[in-house]
Amino acid sequence: MQLQNPRLRTLSALPAVVLAGMVVLTGCSDPGTAASAADAATPAANGISYNSSPEQNRIRAEKDPALAAEVPAAISKDGLLTVGTTAGSVPLSFHATDNTTPIGSEIDLAQLVADKLGLTLDVQVTAWENWPLKTQSGDLEVVFSNVGINADRVKLFDFSTYRAAFMAFEAKSTSGHDIKGADDISGLKVSVGSGTNQEKILLAWNKELEAAGKAPAELQYYSSDADTILALGSGRTDVNITPYPSAVYRANTREDLKIVGKVNAGWPNETLVAATTLKDNGLAPAVTDALNAVIKDGSYGKVLARWGLSEEALETSETVTAANYKAGTK
Repeated sequence: MQLQNPRLRTLSALPAVVLAGMVVLTGCSDPGTAASAADAATPAANGISYNSSPEQNRIRAEKDPALAAEVPAAISKDGLLTVGTTAGSVPLSFHATDNTTPIGSEIDLAQLVADKLGLTLDVQVTAWENWPLKTQSGDLEVVFSNVGINADRVKLFDFSTYRAAFMAFEAKSTSGHDIKGADDISGLKVSVGSGTNQEKILLAWNKELEAAGKAPAELQYYSSDADTILALGSGRTDVNITPYPSAVYRANTREDLKIVGKVNAGWPNETLVAATTLKDNGLAPAVTDALNAVIKDGSYGKVLARWGLSEEALETSETVTAANYKAGTK
């Protein structure tokens, strides 16, 4: 499957290998801003109101009997759709003000899928590094947690695409930075998480700069998201690279930061975020059809708009497996 230019509504939009309990993670992950519920309650300046209470009044969908019939009996027999999520990244998946209830755009989209398939949503919070093993063991039936598609993951899982995958560059609102590629970070101090796909992109860009005789970016590492944003706000860092939804949330709720560029999370290839199911268990086609149904009826678009993520909307969900996967190239 070619993932380049994958029919996005606006702009086009990452790897885990599990062997006997060993998980290798690169690519799109869930290292976004882990914010407190109090932070998440801040109203957005652009009219979006982030509801961080346990009472979400979620956008719902109607059961489609034909879609419900597509769900494998082994999964539908308990009447539940057991969804894994990490609850560590605003606005994707995080805890409400009760510090217990998982909420966010990922949960809302999972709710729509469960509704269409006639199943009760059962959300299970897990650590990012644990979702592959829990999906393989059957503890989780589908994962909605900013998981990107890549060549290693398709060996073990099937995917139903539902969102573009971007990384954002954010800077102070007074900044004149406009980052489109390696040349635009030359000589800048750029904060990045260690071991993340963002770091891999920057290291590759620095190699390009050095090969061209230009000053590389100075990569800076901080122990927490709070320290990273403090450094950015104080001017100790020029730019921060982070998952796009986290940057959108901050841009919507703070006056001192803005987005100054973005890059596909699978750079130099292109990829998408997808609901993740166990390889060949038959659930992915049903999830894909449910996603296409909620895209068509408009509830999908309402969920993304609710969380300020309309720019990452897809026009169509597709099932991606090892048989049809082909990484996009630039």
